[in-house]
Amino acid sequence: MIDRTQSNRPIPRRSRWRLFAPEYRPTAIVAFIIIVIGILIGGHLYGRYLTSIDSAEREAQLEQLRAESQKQKRDIDGKSQQLTNLQAQLAKTQAALNAIMPSANTYIINPNQTLILGDGHLVVGMVGPPGNDSVLLNINGKAQTLAVGQTVSLAPDPATKCQLNLQSFDVFKAVLVASCDAAKAQ
Repeated sequence: MIDRTQSNRPIPRRSRWRLFAPEYRPTAIVAFIIIVIGILIGGHLYGRYLTSIDSAEREAQLEQLRAESQKQKRDIDGKSQQLTNLQAQLAKTQAALNAIMPSANTYIINPNQTLILGDGHLVVGMVGPPGNDSVLLNINGKAQTLAVGQTVSLAPDPATKCQLNLQSFDVFKAVLVASCDAAKAQ
């Protein structure tokens, strides 16, 4: 027998996998598409699973933060209430202090009350309620009657000179201005 085939002619190669053979190519393409779709669906479901885990952790953290926020808000409200109460107490105390000493060297004295005035050099007390046109004051143990606008000069000691002026009075109080200075050398 004579071999008439040419040796230069390529020999058709057979694929190792039968799936890639020309007769199975449409099946291979469909299988590949199904695998890709399966991977996409699986990836999507796995992503949703991971998201749900993250969402649960995030929700737990949000609840914790809400609880802390509410607790801090209650604390702030309590501190605000305390601050308001302290401010009211301060205002009352300031008003009481201003009633005793409303401004520098100005004093309000009530009937049968004694105050130390003029940087501690004068002890002034109102004896009884004021009269119609004057007030009876006990100044360093000496009784003196003063009318509105009248000024009394005193020397509690040789080195100090004090002045006491009656600004105004009514049935409930008298307003005095007292100041003491060092006596001038002559």
